Amino acid sequence: MTEALQRPVGLPVSDADPFAHDVLEHPEPLHQELRAAGPVVYLTRYSVHAIARHREVHAALTDWQRFESGSGVGLANFRHEKPWRPPSLLLEADPPRHDAPRRVLRELLAPPALRRLREQWFAAAESLVDDVVSGETEFDAFTALARAFPLRVFPDAVGLGPDGRENLLPYGNMAFNAFGPVNDLVEADAHRAGELSAWVNAQCAREKLREDGIGAGIWAAADRGDLTHAQAPLVVRSLLTAGVDTTVHGLAAALFAFATHPEQWQRLRERPELARVAFDEAVRWQSPVQTFFRTATTDVHIAGALVPEGSKILMFLGAANRDPARWNDPDRFDLSRDPSGHVGFGMGIHQCVGQHVARLEAEA
Repeated sequence: MTEALQRPVGLPVSDADPFAHDVLEHPEPLHQELRAAGPVVYLTRYSVHAIARHREVHAALTDWQRFESGSGVGLANFRHEKPWRPPSLLLEADPPRHDAPRRVLRELLAPPALRRLREQWFAAAESLVDDVVSGETEFDAFTALARAFPLRVFPDAVGLGPDGRENLLPYGNMAFNAFGPVNDLVEADAHRAGELSAWVNAQCAREKLREDGIGAGIWAAADRGDLTHAQAPLVVRSLLTAGVDTTVHGLAAALFAFATHPEQWQRLRERPELARVAFDEAVRWQSPVQTFFRTATTDVHIAGALVPEGSKILMFLGAANRDPARWNDPDRFDLSRDPSGHVGFGMGIHQCVGQHVARLEAEA
């Protein structure tokens, strides 16, 4: 059957490549195009359905029964393709496989459990900022602050040793690029894939983790029977995969927002209690995770459009977070806005389980 005959009848069609370099660097024009085209658009380049409006993205994220994660949240369909690594028990699994790992992490990363880290992280933030501002009059905020702070505090909280932490960001970069097509970004990391994966997997072993860290708490949950001992290292791996990269980009988004909206920076200085609102608004405004896929478990109708069973659906989280049907003046970073309802952390049962960790780091 030809590609033309495979295209859905009656759906808007786009030949855009959402993983092209120019789109990754400046996604807003494509987001506007997709939202304007309709609630569902067919992307011919990858033969997938796309949704970019907040209403449809939010609905799909909260309907795990019809939009599954277990077939992979990237372009690869695990029904037909072997994953490049064992799938994540948090991100790439659905109930019942998803339930126990998420329950364990939700308890370990809940706000009450994070209170013991608050004083330590605020002191680390003060120290880092003092070091930065006492040096050069100009500095790269991404490198000196947004990247440096999570790499300082989060591996400590997990219980990692001091050596090899420089591998965390390249591994996260590789893992997130792998959700897309096998393009030059994926190929650029191919020579290090085995080395980075081996290092991260080794850090997930019980003997590598300090006894007072979150990682040890995961292994203790396995000892209690809340998890299997085979699941424990995969849950630790989920922390190391998503726990640094996304927070780095969220903090960078906040710093960029204040650099380009100085009146909002002044507002925060006058009202420091807005720090967490500022972080959520930054995550809405510049979503650290721009896209995720789901797979239709049955024939589903989205806003009247039929999406056949087994189809990959590309959800544009960044586009949904700037949908003018949901947000007033969505392209503006605004601390007077209530950003709740954004999908930058996902939504539903797969919503980011570590979002409270990211918010605490940002507040500090």
